[in-house]
Amino acid sequence: MSSQPVTDFLKHHFRHFNAASLIEAADAYKRHLDRGGKMLVAMAGAMSTAEIGLSLAEMIRQDCVHAISCTGANLEEDVFNLVAHNDYERVPHYRDLTPAQEADLLERHMNRVTDTCIPEDEAMRRVEVAILEAWLEAERRGERYFPHEYFYQILRSGALQASYQIDPKDSWLLAAMEKNLPIVVPGWEDSTTGNVFASHCMTGKLASTQTVRNGTEYMRFLAEWYEEVCRTSPIGFYQIGGGIAGDFPICVVPLLIQDLRRTQTPLWSYFCQVSDSTTSYGSYSGAVPNEKITWGKLGVETPRYIIESDAAIVAPLMFAYVLGM
Repeated sequence: MSSQPVTDFLKHHFRHFNAASLIEAADAYKRHLDRGGKMLVAMAGAMSTAEIGLSLAEMIRQDCVHAISCTGANLEEDVFNLVAHNDYERVPHYRDLTPAQEADLLERHMNRVTDTCIPEDEAMRRVEVAILEAWLEAERRGERYFPHEYFYQILRSGALQASYQIDPKDSWLLAAMEKNLPIVVPGWEDSTTGNVFASHCMTGKLASTQTVRNGTEYMRFLAEWYEEVCRTSPIGFYQIGGGIAGDFPICVVPLLIQDLRRTQTPLWSYFCQVSDSTTSYGSYSGAVPNEKITWGKLGVETPRYIIESDAAIVAPLMFAYVLGM
């Protein structure tokens, strides 16, 4: 029996088209790490609800991921799954649901993400209790933190530990917290906890919106991280899906070079995107990687790959390959 069954299977069967691109991108990912490179993973879609933590957490623990950019939904939904997994409901026939059946899910406070329903009371409200206390405590102390830092705080405090319903090793945010991994969460306001924060500001329970640091501060945080790390290591960019989770962090390089005139800043040293978006009507998410050369994000020599497929299938396979599984 091989000690690398997944890797051996992929090498034998994945020979053409998107399958071959997966192997080529994964090999380049490994080469990037082998020469001392660091990797930022940008994560859009509902990958946390797809339980990407089953593979991403180990990537973080094995130092194959060094920073993350994700949507507010991916940040919080990993914790929702951590504390309420047993109360989730799967709807395999989701394509056949009638509007009345969708309304029934609403009445039962089951928030549907494709074929998976997140229970509001067990997941969202349970996390709200813990994170509201963290916001209030920061406000009392006159302190301000980023959205991911508040999640790190409530995980470190053990406030939710009694509610864990999955093996903690399968939570990517717990793994990131243990490594104190840099995370940026652009557009965090477009998330359940972002909405909850706004609601408490509107009712006056929280006195100031400034208790949570904002997107411009996140960009500065990322720029400072990039400048520090690139002095000693090339930095790669692995993008799952499209949207703001990828658009925001990749712009840090032209910001440094073009806006701050720090022209010696190296470009991203590796690029791979897993997406089923198409190039049409000016779509950035579906644009081929070459377009990023014109924006000063990638260079002519940058290894660059696009895998036009379902990230919920591709990313775990690539991570397994990189990990030598």
